[in-house]
Amino acid sequence: MKIRVLIVDDEPLARERIRTLLTEQEALEVVGECPDGEQAIATIRQERPDLVFLDIQMPGLNGFQVLQAIEPELMPVVIFVTAYDKHALAAFEVHALDYLLKPFKPARFKEAVERAREHLRNRSSGDLNQRLLELIEECKPAASRTSRLVVKTSDRILFVKTEQVDWIEAAGNYAVLHVGKETHILRETLGALEDRLDPDQFLRVNRSALVNVEQIKELQPLFKGDYMVVLKNGQQLPMTRGIREVQAILRFS
Repeated sequence: MKIRVLIVDDEPLARERIRTLLTEQEALEVVGECPDGEQAIATIRQERPDLVFLDIQMPGLNGFQVLQAIEPELMPVVIFVTAYDKHALAAFEVHALDYLLKPFKPARFKEAVERAREHLRNRSSGDLNQRLLELIEECKPAASRTSRLVVKTSDRILFVKTEQVDWIEAAGNYAVLHVGKETHILRETLGALEDRLDPDQFLRVNRSALVNVEQIKELQPLFKGDYMVVLKNGQQLPMTRGIREVQAILRFS
């Protein structure tokens, strides 16, 4: 079985070292290299690699933010590549996740690859991904909630107050703000944007939409327990979250 590999690191020499060491391993195919988090997200979605060597400390989106943006069904096996000190790596060991501490030796690299092969061979990546998601949640820094969003266009910069936004729509690696009759495009994924917004103000109703809770007019029952979210402007959005969870978030009686 050939393992499809993606290399994500902002340092060209680090990517080159990993690529060189991979040539010494059998049945591995490098499907891409990414210098930053945004390219990594797009490439993972497009190429669907089996294994990703992922640098944690990168400018812009870091390694954890990359994984937060990836849909669970697309989550690859991950080997973290990091310059964290050994004390900070205790969290990785608790969750039994593999990492390469820079600078790493070829023998340690080979060991990490063999562990990844074993996970893929035994199809145990589902359990591995659960541990990965737990680590992401544990290591996620406290987000600073923003009250306004900066929209850059070719000729101006707009400042949009979050309270003015009716709902936000995912469009690939972009997010579309719906503000009254206007729309604005942010060069940011919906998942990354959700982390910056106040969870008491914005509700994720489905995979592709965040809504301002103050703009929700009603929830219309459909069938088989599904609901439609209706906004004050008439916009209708299907809801995939459980009604009990939504009721708790909206503090319905």
